[in-house]
Amino acid sequence: MNDSLNKNLEQLTNDILASYTTLDSTQRIGETFLPTRSRIVDVLHDIRQLLFPGFFGHKELTAENIRYHVGNLLIHAGSELTRQISYCMCADRQCQTCADANACHTEAGDIAQNFLARIPTIRRALALDIQAAFDGDPAAKSTDEVIYCYPGFYAVVVYRIAHELVELEVPLMPRMMSEHAHSTTGADIHPGADIGESFFIDHATGVVVGETTQIGNNVKIYQGVTLGAKSFPKDERGRVIKGLKRHPTIEDNVTIYPNATILGGETVIGQSATVGGNAYIVESVKPGHLVIHQDHELKVLDKNKS
Repeated sequence: MNDSLNKNLEQLTNDILASYTTLDSTQRIGETFLPTRSRIVDVLHDIRQLLFPGFFGHKELTAENIRYHVGNLLIHAGSELTRQISYCMCADRQCQTCADANACHTEAGDIAQNFLARIPTIRRALALDIQAAFDGDPAAKSTDEVIYCYPGFYAVVVYRIAHELVELEVPLMPRMMSEHAHSTTGADIHPGADIGESFFIDHATGVVVGETTQIGNNVKIYQGVTLGAKSFPKDERGRVIKGLKRHPTIEDNVTIYPNATILGGETVIGQSATVGGNAYIVESVKPGHLVIHQDHELKVLDKNKS
């Protein structure tokens, strides 16, 4: 430590400690321990191995060792999932005593077991998503390639996991999972969104799916698509009212091309409609209709004559 810093260490410490008091909402001194993002990402890795045996991990799986492998994963994932869920619950409930924390841990164990029991159901949903990606992308050489390589599919995998935890009323953790996927893939899918079967995001980058979005079956969206809110109603104190439907409904068999923006809780894109690239939509579209952007004319000029 240099001499200048050493001389001012006490004053710097006092100033920082004072800021903890004046900015109380930005510190958690003396409060319950928060979940650890890196541990939650580790849990996701374990769950992904359960979802796709033989694709991820560090050993070859055989008919002889698969039962042992799955059992070990369940024990490891279940233990860490229980621990992190209990941290989330304690933080959300602002538990103050060991008795409160113990109750949360017991409840978290039941939730973790209920989640792990849903693994076969999640696998069935993801099998349909894999096939939708393979069928919808001519560049896909195999379903293995979709599982290994496609960032849009990984975003959907994390969404399917996180959404189940939302359904089980786990606080904080589903959002931590979705933000991990967001930072990894560029696709921001809120875990509270309701997404049907055979969902495919092509390229992934820049896709935003808001919390109250409803998406039907066999929907395909491309990069840069936003399914967002048009406005945020406020209460008499000027605070945003939470819990309202703010995001659009996308019905079955809809395709939405790159950089389209669809906003509003009352906006419905009807069954089998197609939304062209760069379209900006704040009103409902009837089933079977095509929406295209025609505000600007494309011009091609000879550079040698300009």
